[in-house]
Amino acid sequence: MTRRAAAVLAAALIVTGCAPEGPSFRGTDVTGATFGRELALTGHDGKARTLADFRGKVVVLFFGYTQCPDVCPTALGALAEAKRRLGADGAHVQGVFVTVDPERDTPELLSNYVPAFDPSFVGLYGDAAATERAAKEFKVLYRKVPGGTPETYTMDHSAGMYVFDRAGRLRLFVGHGAGADALAHDLAELLRESG
Repeated sequence: MTRRAAAVLAAALIVTGCAPEGPSFRGTDVTGATFGRELALTGHDGKARTLADFRGKVVVLFFGYTQCPDVCPTALGALAEAKRRLGADGAHVQGVFVTVDPERDTPELLSNYVPAFDPSFVGLYGDAAATERAAKEFKVLYRKVPGGTPETYTMDHSAGMYVFDRAGRLRLFVGHGAGADALAHDLAELLRESG
């Protein structure tokens, strides 16, 4: 086939709607979003971290807290399972957990909790002001809910995962409860796209 014939065929496919499509995500495609561009917190290992530190990997970011009874462990468990299902490609996925409860989520607690789901996962924290800035940047809502004693409060918070491609661009929002199958599918799509 000549170059001209190939160009005519490509144009015909586009006109008829038969051109290859981009990735088919199960989560919400937020490519081009004007939020979720910056993050500057401290890792559970004591190192200052930004989103740029994770470039080259598909990053899944989740806001929560370690004493969460259901939503947070379910989300981190689904992410760990999705990563496992990717086999060797899972090495190119980075889980990042940002605490919305810096008052209780100490580096020591984060270093025990977050890697328990997957040894490569990183827990991030900051003081109250840094946590507020990070949450605002990602449009995450959170608030303290008093408990029976001052120490037994809970945290209401937005639940969902933010997924970045290997170039560090926010691409997806995955709602809570999507499950490991849907997440693994979307991560595989992004790994294929940028691999």
